[in-house]
Amino acid sequence: MKVLVTCPPMLGMIDVFRPQLEKHGIELTAPNVVQTLSVKELLALVPQHDGWIIGDDPATREVFRAGKEGRLKAAVKWGIGVDNVDFNACEEFGIPITNTPNMFGNEVADIAMSYVVALARETFEIDRGVRAGNWPKPRGMSLSGKTVALIGFGNIGKATAKRLLAADMRVIVYNPNGKNHSELSVERAEWPDRISEADFIVITCSLTPSSRHMINANILSAVKPGVRIVNVARGAVIREPDLVAALQSGKVYSAALDVFEEEPLPMDSPLRQHPHCVFGSHNASNTTDAVERTSNIAIQKLFEFLGIST
Repeated sequence: MKVLVTCPPMLGMIDVFRPQLEKHGIELTAPNVVQTLSVKELLALVPQHDGWIIGDDPATREVFRAGKEGRLKAAVKWGIGVDNVDFNACEEFGIPITNTPNMFGNEVADIAMSYVVALARETFEIDRGVRAGNWPKPRGMSLSGKTVALIGFGNIGKATAKRLLAADMRVIVYNPNGKNHSELSVERAEWPDRISEADFIVITCSLTPSSRHMINANILSAVKPGVRIVNVARGAVIREPDLVAALQSGKVYSAALDVFEEEPLPMDSPLRQHPHCVFGSHNASNTTDAVERTSNIAIQKLFEFLGIST
């Protein structure tokens, strides 16, 4: 039996997980993946395997059809985001599949909060200046009393809200999924009501047809001048050309982006030209603890689908 792993965080610790598969006689394929494999690469690899632990790859109907025509019997989407996976195709082809929900709330929230602090105090600008031989002292913004528009209130959103509230910030929650139940002292609003009150916009929602490009020119025209934006969700929640225009005009003062519409971020992206941008590498969930926890669950779920007793 053969299993393909295409998730970069899991691949980064793959030797930790090899023994679990090898003791069941499973051959592991661990290709070199920067962020995702292409459809062409997947079409060549997936049909050769009985199981597939998926990263953010384009797990399309075409790929699953090729897998079904080959050896593919089951798949697990590593992590919580499923916007890249055609679950309907899996159902059509009889390929059992699931994700690993509620895995990274604290880890991603930690990164979101670190970005809020970085944008408020411009720590990235200080770092760049000191490295260049300067001694900059930008006047930052105090967090206490500032307002955050928090888009998404699932596991990650709630964990982020706890951190924001601990910094004595006011949190207005918008949840595209409509599930706002929580004991936290947040305020709730219908999108995009009250967006003009926000000093920060923090995005933690999943990518769906309704959330795609929900941050666009129309919304950005309504925000408070000088707003700061943090995105630890999916790149396509923001329409990047509209964000670039807002950064250039000064309507958006700064942005911290862990995710992008195209990943890795192209070298010719206009975002690279803006000095007030901080970039991540779609890495908010990547801690040793979280990767080990999530990978073990992914392996267990895959074993269950493949009928392997542990």
